[in-house]
Amino acid sequence: MGKPPTTLRDIAKSLGTSIGTVHRALHDNPGVSPATKARVLQVARNLGYRPNLAARYLSSKKTLRISVNTPQGTTSFWDEVRTGIRDEAESILLENVELEFRTCPILGEGEDEALEAAIHDQVDGIIIFPSSPQTLRSAIRRASRANIPVVCVATDAPQSGRLGMVAIDTLASGSIAADLMGRFLNGKAGSVAVTVFDMDITEHAEKYTAFESTLQNFYPHLQTLKPIEDHDLEKEAYRKCRKLFDESSDLAGIYVTTEASIPVLKAAEDANLLNRLTIITTDLFPDLVPYLRSGAVVATIYQRPHAQGEMALRMLHEFLAEGGRRSHQVALAPHLVMRGNLDFFLRRQSQELSSKDKRRAPREANHEYAGDFA
Repeated sequence: MGKPPTTLRDIAKSLGTSIGTVHRALHDNPGVSPATKARVLQVARNLGYRPNLAARYLSSKKTLRISVNTPQGTTSFWDEVRTGIRDEAESILLENVELEFRTCPILGEGEDEALEAAIHDQVDGIIIFPSSPQTLRSAIRRASRANIPVVCVATDAPQSGRLGMVAIDTLASGSIAADLMGRFLNGKAGSVAVTVFDMDITEHAEKYTAFESTLQNFYPHLQTLKPIEDHDLEKEAYRKCRKLFDESSDLAGIYVTTEASIPVLKAAEDANLLNRLTIITTDLFPDLVPYLRSGAVVATIYQRPHAQGEMALRMLHEFLAEGGRRSHQVALAPHLVMRGNLDFFLRRQSQELSSKDKRRAPREANHEYAGDFA
C-alpha cells in the first residue's frame, strides 16, 4: 500500500497551527496574514498536498450538511456526544457546516424514520447510533450507494457499508470491570449480575462477553448470571433488578454496562443491598456522583462521549473534504473513575466545558422522531 495522502491536519500539525487557519490559507479566505499564507503554501508543497476531487466538490457547495441521528438519552451521555460533534465542527472552521439533529426521544424508536429522512433530504453525511443494526442495515447501504457516508457512534452496524465506527473499546471495558469486581470481592464466592440494553446491540454483547470471560478465567469462584436486558427503560430496569435482588441470596455484585444505573441503584437501596453489593457502573453524570463519593459505587467506566462525537465528525470531514482514509474503526480506551480521582476528573470536565462554551456554535437544525408519525 502506498503512502496515505497528506491532509489539512498534517499541514496544521507541521506548522503548529489550527486546521481552520490552514483551510483559510489554502482557499484564499480572509482572516490569514500574507506571511502565514505563504508558510502554509510552502509546507503544503513540501508535504505533497494535493486537493482532491472531493475537496473541490465540497468547496463548490453552499452547505455541508451533516445529520446527527442519536437518542435523547436518560443522562448526559448523548448530550456530551452531541457537544463533541458541535465542538469538532467549530474547530475545523468550515464556514458552510450545518448540523441537523434528528433526535429520538426513546432509544430504538423512530431511528429508522430519522435515517430515511436524512437520506431523503440528501444530506452530505450521517452520524448515527444504530441501536437496531439489523433493521437499519439496508437503509445504511442505500445511503452509501447514494454517496452519503455513514459513521456509527457508540456501537457498530457491521456489514452495512458504513464508512466507519467510533466507540469505546468494549472488550477493554468489560475486562476491566470484571477484574475490578473480582479484586473488590477479594475471594468472596457468589454470583454477579450484568445489566445491558439489549444483547442484539454489538457494544453491549461484547461488554458482557468480555466480562464473563475475564471473570471465569481469573475468578472462577464467581458466577456470571444471564444478562438483564432493561431496554433503557427506568421502570423495567428497576423492576427486573429488584426481582433479582429479592431472589438471589448469593448475589455479590452487579455491573451496569449502560448509562441506566440510577434505577439499578435505587432498586438496591430499596432492597437494603446498596452497601452490601460491589457495584460498577458506566459513564459519569451528576446523579451518580453522590454514589461514588459514598463508596456505594466502587468505580464507573467512563466512555468518553465527547471524544466519540468529535472523532465521528472528524472521520466524516476527512472523507468528504480531504479524501483522508484513516482507520475506519476507532476504539477509544475507557477512563476509570473512582472516589480517589473523582474530584480531579470533575474539575477537568468543568474547565473543558467552560472553555468550549465560549466558542461560536455552527448552524443547527433540530428534528424529533418519536416512532409513529406521518
